[in-house]
Amino acid sequence: MDLRTLRKRCEARLRQLDLPNPFDVQSFCERLAARRGRPILLYPARSESGPYGLWVAGPSLDVVFYEEETSALHQDHIILHELCHLLCGHQSVPLSDAELARLLCPHLDPATVQQVLNRASYSTDEEREAELLASLILRQTVGGPPRPETRPLDTETVGVLRRLEASLERDGST
Repeated sequence: MDLRTLRKRCEARLRQLDLPNPFDVQSFCERLAARRGRPILLYPARSESGPYGLWVAGPSLDVVFYEEETSALHQDHIILHELCHLLCGHQSVPLSDAELARLLCPHLDPATVQQVLNRASYSTDEEREAELLASLILRQTVGGPPRPETRPLDTETVGVLRRLEASLERDGST
């Protein structure tokens, strides 16, 4: 699918969404769960090398796994990306109740978790669609006043901010 068609399709979906104002991902997730008639569980997880996020459809609920070791804005984007797969009618990783229970248990063998995560496979078009719609939602909703950071910044982000601040001080811009 060409980018122009994809963008038009995503913009049409965006116009149909009931976005909370002020926007926050948790409220959006709750509205989406109510609309679909099934709960959506947001579950932070640490990803060593796999995907940053994953949507898993269980028999009675949806679970969105997202990277816990990143900034709040990146987490919001990851969650929105996964929710956009759901909004666009893409297929999730199907799991039984037993598989879902094992995945949510913290004492689970990491090899089992990786095996389940490797079952996720969206087409490139589906990934582009979910990414574009998530970006459009954030662009439309983050335009208001900035939200306070609620999670500690990672070391790399702190370093970038310090270098930026130092360069602005040398410029005389601050």
